[in-house]
Amino acid sequence: MPRRPQPLRVAIDTGGTFTDCVWMDGENVRMLKVFSTPADPSRAIVEALQTIGHEGALIVLHGTTVGTNTLLQRKGARTALVTTAGFEDVIEIGRQARPKLYDFFFDRVEPLVPRDLRFGVNQRTASDGEILTSPTKGDLRALSSQVAAQKPQSIAISLLFSFANPKNERTVAEALTALEIPLSISHQILPEFREYERTSTVVINAYLQPVMQHYLENLETRARSDVARKVSCSPSLGARSLRIFVMQSSGGITALASAAREPVRTVLSGPAGGVVGAAAAAGLSGFERIIAFDMGGTSTDVSLVDRAITTASQAEVAGFPVGVPMLDIHTVGAGGGSLARFDAAGVLRVGPESAAADPGPICYGRGLEPTVTDANLLLGRLQPHCFLGGDFTLDLERTRRITRDWLKKNRSHLTLEKFAAGVIRVVNATMEKAIRVVSIERGRDPRDFALVAFGGAGGLHASALAESLSIPNVIVPAMPGALSALGILVSDVVKDYSRTVLWRVSSEADDLRKVASARLSKEFALLEKRAARDFRSESWQGRVQYRRSVDLRYQGQGYELNLPLAKDLIAAFQREHQQRYGYAHPSRAIELVTLRLRAVVKSQPLKANLAHVNQRVHVGRAALGPSDRAKLGSPLTAKAPVLFDGKELSTAIRSRETLEPGKKYAGPAIVTEYSATTVVPPGNCFHVDPAANLIVTIR
Repeated sequence: MPRRPQPLRVAIDTGGTFTDCVWMDGENVRMLKVFSTPADPSRAIVEALQTIGHEGALIVLHGTTVGTNTLLQRKGARTALVTTAGFEDVIEIGRQARPKLYDFFFDRVEPLVPRDLRFGVNQRTASDGEILTSPTKGDLRALSSQVAAQKPQSIAISLLFSFANPKNERTVAEALTALEIPLSISHQILPEFREYERTSTVVINAYLQPVMQHYLENLETRARSDVARKVSCSPSLGARSLRIFVMQSSGGITALASAAREPVRTVLSGPAGGVVGAAAAAGLSGFERIIAFDMGGTSTDVSLVDRAITTASQAEVAGFPVGVPMLDIHTVGAGGGSLARFDAAGVLRVGPESAAADPGPICYGRGLEPTVTDANLLLGRLQPHCFLGGDFTLDLERTRRITRDWLKKNRSHLTLEKFAAGVIRVVNATMEKAIRVVSIERGRDPRDFALVAFGGAGGLHASALAESLSIPNVIVPAMPGALSALGILVSDVVKDYSRTVLWRVSSEADDLRKVASARLSKEFALLEKRAARDFRSESWQGRVQYRRSVDLRYQGQGYELNLPLAKDLIAAFQREHQQRYGYAHPSRAIELVTLRLRAVVKSQPLKANLAHVNQRVHVGRAALGPSDRAKLGSPLTAKAPVLFDGKELSTAIRSRETLEPGKKYAGPAIVTEYSATTVVPPGNCFHVDPAANLIVTIR
């Protein structure tokens, strides 16, 4: 009997400018980039699948920016909030922390749910889980009528202390089910303490749910239609030939239905894939301590990996706290498409506004305002005829003309070269600060790490940043412009569970063992049972691995450290606290705050021959977009003048395909390839190692 062919796995990362696709062809990696379609990201995805042209079963692993963009642009659903009576304004009161302490004109972020859409229900649960007051049937009928009258598109339910006992929350949810409006329920999404953060997380989930569900259903319908057409079958058969999974902010993939139900877990979907890809690529070269530096078209994402990828349980997105686990990623508004401007005082600023994919930088053929990409082109760091492997030529003359006119319009006397150099210095300062946040400010010395540069623009700036921070090595992976997609391709299936317990123990390890012998084991067993049930319901194959961890703090503190559950947990907490904050209190009582379980089904390890990544599918002219974007151009030159620190140096222009593995090359040099360009300043050297990574050694 002939063996049934395996479905093709395609990872697709939707970015602000490009949509990147990565898939395996035997042992080789293939790559495709098409321009994103921000109005409807599914259009670019289906276009990419059509370009790939696979005829057969297909698995799509998708990193999406829909949730992030919906939050940033505040274009989510009309959402109602149901909470304990008297706590309707929790999401507006927030915390006392003020981002700009001395700014009298600071505008706070408006809550996602206006006052007339917040409803209180007469119920009360004590902090220990005792039900003090249950809502009556009359209360529930009145609540249902009031909510229905406001015609919300989604409902968030977050009652006081529902993490300790969800009985009242279940009762309220059952009463509102008849409205046939999507519900986001706090004890299901985030059964943890801190009322403001929990309510904010559930509100964000409700705010995103209708938007994400519509997007994912639309994507699935379009993709299934395309698959059905290719395999000459009905849509129902095409449905069986296509499965779609979504990347989560926590660094693992989940089923499409789960992502549609809990979209709050996808707000850092694409950047999470980049961290996973960076760790996997650097690991092939023997680097376990890295700083992932992902510079794309709109933003830069940085994350520190110290031998293992870790998640944070508290983050902030678009000014709102998010409590679900996500990779510890710090994002700044600095990318290749970031716009330059002069402020009221005449000071040069760069970002966070971006030209995005439409109209894009000036050199793409449609933009009218200078960007970081245009500055790199003016300095010679981007070569016009080497963009996307020569399939797309950057319009240098148009960039010079429009930038010169723009400078005159802004009454600036800077030359093009000085202006471009200023743009690079400003954007580098922003990104250097971001790297300091994830390293120095958290007790890590950047000199002990390697900088993994990826994204379309990462290699252009990485060496300069490494010099500023005394980072000894820069790693540019084999496919830097699509590494997030590669990370998605090799990501595990991940589900996260948590429960706040607030148990006090002494600083003695013996006291912890007494607790762990009974209560800890019981609580983790309940979380594991829930995880096993969820994996079965989604028909995942493979052994589920469980990783237990605990949030700890000194009694009286308002913040926690998360550590793996181990026999020496107390000692490990003391060491981590000393490293993170510079002090420890060995005799002070400690609290176990929240128990966390990560359930994982491992994916296949990265065994692809990345040295053959250049055997790829190129983006054709039609895939790049309208024909008036730019002209196709001429071949690569061996040397070109490039500006470094105000000096024009004759610089070698090398194609990455021509670099001999193991041979050392000296800067200055520009290394070009299909998905990115790497700048090696004078005084530095570089080589390609056996894992096909480009290693730049900083002087």
